[in-house]
Amino acid sequence: MARLAGHCRRAGWDGAEWGGRRKGRSGSGPLAFIAPLLVLALAACHGGASLPMSGAPSGQGTGNTPANAGVGVNAYLWRGALDTLSFMPLASEDPFGGVIMTDWYQPPSAPDERFRAVVYILGRQLRADGIRVALFHQVRGKDGSWQDAPVSKTTVGDIEAKILARARELRTAALAHGETD
Repeated sequence: MARLAGHCRRAGWDGAEWGGRRKGRSGSGPLAFIAPLLVLALAACHGGASLPMSGAPSGQGTGNTPANAGVGVNAYLWRGALDTLSFMPLASEDPFGGVIMTDWYQPPSAPDERFRAVVYILGRQLRADGIRVALFHQVRGKDGSWQDAPVSKTTVGDIEAKILARARELRTAALAHGETD
């Protein structure tokens, strides 16, 4: 905390208390200084070994909803989606809004095709209707430009099923290790 206060003073804040003002400028207080650091810390969540499935005191989770420490949606669906799409580069992710967007992925076996996925996690419960996947497919034309191509609904359904299966595996493993819902 002392280091943070030092950074605030060097940045021109009149004190390290929350809601202080920057000298000579109107602003939103020290939160404007700290917010980017928090965003970076959240962005690092997906790259680690595991996302906490429960971190709240026991008894705070209900039913099949894990105590979602660190995310605003079902943590098993979130982790299952990240694990399932791990072969595709991530463009952005919002653990509180429940949106994962991948960047374009070109399979090595088909360099004239590329895919992009957007996963929407719709709630805090582990349910089949709690996830939606939008898949985009493009093919390279003769002139080298990318053109949209249709995506089979079966493919989208298969990806949703794989995410759900992985989420169930994660939940089963968590319960086997003594974590409570």
